[in-house]
Amino acid sequence: MTADNKISEIRGKGVVVRGADIDTDRIIPARFLRTVTFEGLGDHAFEDERAQGDHAFDQERFQGASILVANQNFGCGSSREHAPQSLMRWGIKAFVAESFAEIFFGNCLALGLPCLTGSSVKVTALMNAIESDPQQQLVINLAEQTVVHKGGQLQGTIPDGPREQFLNGTWDALGQLLEADNAINDTAAQLPYVSAFK
Repeated sequence: MTADNKISEIRGKGVVVRGADIDTDRIIPARFLRTVTFEGLGDHAFEDERAQGDHAFDQERFQGASILVANQNFGCGSSREHAPQSLMRWGIKAFVAESFAEIFFGNCLALGLPCLTGSSVKVTALMNAIESDPQQQLVINLAEQTVVHKGGQLQGTIPDGPREQFLNGTWDALGQLLEADNAINDTAAQLPYVSAFK
């Protein structure tokens, strides 16, 4: 894998999305699943909730944020990849929450979006710190599994397997296949049931 795929640190402003059990239907409403590509989905992240007014994604203080901080069971509900795709296209590069839905976590891994979990007390402290100074730079260190902010540090966790994938750049399964093109063709050439169709 190329060095470009390695993710060890994410720096950026934070955006706070409070509330437990924020599901994928709330993140990206079902009517946007009809798109042929994921282009433009970022404009519709949290569309219905934003229509009610005063959503964090529309607040000036959170514009340009790249780290989303949430509470328990973020990304629950359906397995749609559109949810992390829409958040990524809005500008999110990493997540910190008390917990994540398993499928959402897996979809984020496939997109190169780290998801760190932390205790309720630490996540709340991080949320409060961001809201008190939205312009501050947060630093996520995946090797140390920490989030540093002006108010202190959150000691988080990310499972060893995904963490190593980010650090080694092996999270990108499609990229690995593309880089292994010659090896795949060599193997295919040796398979009788493949060569029979040439």
